[in-house]
Amino acid sequence: MNLLNKIGLGTVQFGLKYGISNTAGVTPLNEISKILKYCAKKKINILDTAFGYGESEFKLGKNNLESFKIVSKFLPPTTTKLNIEQQLMKSLTDLDQNSLYGYLAHRPLDVCENREQWEELNRLKTIGLIKKIGFSFNDPRELKDILKKKMIPDLIQVPYNFFDNRFDTFFLELKEKYNCEIHTRSVFLQGLFFMNCNQLHSFFEPVKAEIQQIQKLGSSLPSALLKYALNNKNIDCVVLGINSFTQLKANIEGIENAQILTRPKNIKFNQEILTPSKWPNA
Repeated sequence: MNLLNKIGLGTVQFGLKYGISNTAGVTPLNEISKILKYCAKKKINILDTAFGYGESEFKLGKNNLESFKIVSKFLPPTTTKLNIEQQLMKSLTDLDQNSLYGYLAHRPLDVCENREQWEELNRLKTIGLIKKIGFSFNDPRELKDILKKKMIPDLIQVPYNFFDNRFDTFFLELKEKYNCEIHTRSVFLQGLFFMNCNQLHSFFEPVKAEIQQIQKLGSSLPSALLKYALNNKNIDCVVLGINSFTQLKANIEGIENAQILTRPKNIKFNQEILTPSKWPNA
């Protein structure tokens, strides 16, 4: 299989200044158009976005999206003034679409505790506004809780990268037992792999040696990290967050000749280091 066909375009940077190594800020509209045209040419056809990604969906909707499958996410109704259907309809309006390929809960445990949300997702799927429903997970315990409640997803999105393999043990069961489509994100761990270790917060001390080790790959590191995730046969789509066209082009063109990374089996990392929402602001 062509590895490029497994890449999805992450668009959080189109609406928010996102990522520990992001110094470019929010991606401008003209750059987004350039990125989308390149993706269409390369047969990269999954777009990952969300109601909570600032103006990301609105900016995407200013472009021709007919060649893309769009996956969006909703926030817990208690944290916004809009319920699930209202969030979906706003996303569809902003994206200039009649339906979405996937619609995921940004906070799975909120759905787990409020089953009516799961029933609402199924209703929206039944009437044709969504093809696949599911969850965006941060922690394997969330997935376990969802499966216990018999809320079987059509599609999930989880973090997966050279450091973070926590969900790997679930992939085969999800695919064989539930025919679940698996998307992964955080292939660069929000850019942590590229940071100057001397400038990192002491919080990251336990992984500085490992980061410095893989940084010996130099400019080929992004493509090698991307290839690592793409080579997992149980992953259907690797969502790649992009700031610029130049960045996207370099990462993709380097895949073929990138080194194949082998993760030491005995490597273990602090869960907090693997979860960007728990990182210090400093």
